[in-house]
Amino acid sequence: MKAQKNPTFVNRLTRETLALVLAGGRGSRLYELTDWRAKPAVPFGGKFRIIDFPLSNCINSGIRRIGVLTQYKAHSLIRHLIRGWSRLDSERDEFVEILPASQRAGGEWYQGTADAVYQNLDILRTHEPEYVLILSGDHIYKMDYGEMMLMHKEKQADMTISCLEVPIEEATGAYGVMTADDFGRIVEFNEKPAVPTPIPSQPGFCLASMGNYLFSTEFLYEQLINDADDPHSKHDFGKDIIPKIIKKYDVYAHSFRNSNTDKRAYWRDVGTLDAFWKANMELVMVSPELNLYDQDWPILTHQAQLPPAKFVFNMPDRCGMAVDSMVSGGCVISGARINRSLLFSNVKVHSFAEVLDSVILPEVVIDRHVRINKAIIDRGCTIETGMVIGENHEQDKQHGFRVTEQGVVLVTPDMLNQPTHAQR
Repeated sequence: MKAQKNPTFVNRLTRETLALVLAGGRGSRLYELTDWRAKPAVPFGGKFRIIDFPLSNCINSGIRRIGVLTQYKAHSLIRHLIRGWSRLDSERDEFVEILPASQRAGGEWYQGTADAVYQNLDILRTHEPEYVLILSGDHIYKMDYGEMMLMHKEKQADMTISCLEVPIEEATGAYGVMTADDFGRIVEFNEKPAVPTPIPSQPGFCLASMGNYLFSTEFLYEQLINDADDPHSKHDFGKDIIPKIIKKYDVYAHSFRNSNTDKRAYWRDVGTLDAFWKANMELVMVSPELNLYDQDWPILTHQAQLPPAKFVFNMPDRCGMAVDSMVSGGCVISGARINRSLLFSNVKVHSFAEVLDSVILPEVVIDRHVRINKAIIDRGCTIETGMVIGENHEQDKQHGFRVTEQGVVLVTPDMLNQPTHAQR
């Protein structure tokens, strides 16, 4: 029988759900940007961190019991979670709980995504959820998980995987790819295949996993224990558990679509420097696909109490201005020009400097007569007087900066022989 589609029913489903956010990965394709922080802790969008998006999705969906599994260089991530996500009502059994890798089972660090959950089975059991929602902690999107949960309930599924249509060339070697029948049941799953299986009705596209999984709890426990006992397993959901269970159990695909247009919804994997730069640059467009000003689905975060951005001097050759840009609190644009760029908090740009098509992370100081074009400047950098970045890539490489295939220049304090910023 089809479940009733009403808010009360969905709210009951979300109240019976525990979410686990997998946030232990390094994100090696971001290179030096993750030398001192985990990928989910990387700043994004002017004032947020990547992990704020799945956490905000949980809160907005009505899921208030959340565990965050951490491992790689988690200090800044943990500090952010404590400062920004520790205000839920514990008396109503609401929480964001940090679950660091602590060798709880078998004396090993987290060996894979499935092992990370397995090592916390004792904690999961104390909360007695009816459903467990496992989320990737390093993607940018806004999603109502209640819709996925409603489908899971209607189908009486053992597991449901959120997915979206992706061009085959984009998915090749990058995502788990599945094939579903006319009823949505997954009949084939391959982790990061060299030749993805196309969607029969959409040549050139395949059905890619978003890394979000919904389980009926007892079924999850059973599969994790079976996987832990398998000496040949890599203890990963995509590589091991999903391929094993799709033939025997009811595993369904939930297509992530815009509820208003029924088209593929906004979702970005910012796992490369080019993708990270592009996703941030999209936000300065007149009408970006990701609406950060949506009061019905706010993205929550920790933010310092800062004064408004300030623009000073208005002379023909010394004008403090920013156009087609986003400028966060605490910034001072002093006689400098900012064009098509995104500045995080507490950035100081001094007179006669020019910043174009760039992402400037917090606490950066840009001195006089600096020119920056198509760059990512990491937190805490001081770009000294007269330096030019992004106009001559051979010169950029000589300075020790990283230049991507698409011509984005990454600059970090280490590359400038400056102290690494403590507040990564």
